[in-house]
Amino acid sequence: MKKILPHPILSLALWLVWLLLNNTVAPGHLLLGAILAIIIPLLTSGFWPEKVCIRHPVTLIKFVMVVLWDIMIANVIVARLILSNKDKLQPLFLHIPLDIEHPLAIGLLANTISLTPGTVSCDLSEDKKTLLVHGLHEEHPQTTIDEIKQRYEKPLKRVFESC
Repeated sequence: MKKILPHPILSLALWLVWLLLNNTVAPGHLLLGAILAIIIPLLTSGFWPEKVCIRHPVTLIKFVMVVLWDIMIANVIVARLILSNKDKLQPLFLHIPLDIEHPLAIGLLANTISLTPGTVSCDLSEDKKTLLVHGLHEEHPQTTIDEIKQRYEKPLKRVFESC
């Protein structure tokens, strides 16, 4: 089975994205999406340096839901900040100490931060222990760091622990 589906989660995600983009569950799209979901991971498996290991898939699903919620809320907050007095913005660089060590988890954390409006991941230290993040408006930097660690890093650490 691993030869046909080297990355089953990626295959499932590709198939679901195909169906969502086409906005149909017609048999032809179900079949074509399934074929693409099998072929694409097979063709790209050589680019993956290691197999993806997920220890707690339910935690990952909860994490995705939290991120989607945070993206929606952050869009409203950033729009309000931009449309109000821009002179009151307090941009700041934050140095976030990392507890996670798995490369994929660090990448997901950095991308999650960049996906959330108002924050952008800028750099990872050479020792991979600190992530530099730019915040559009940071009145309480330590609170933002604590929220990132609690809402994003902690679940990722659990999902990828002992991988």
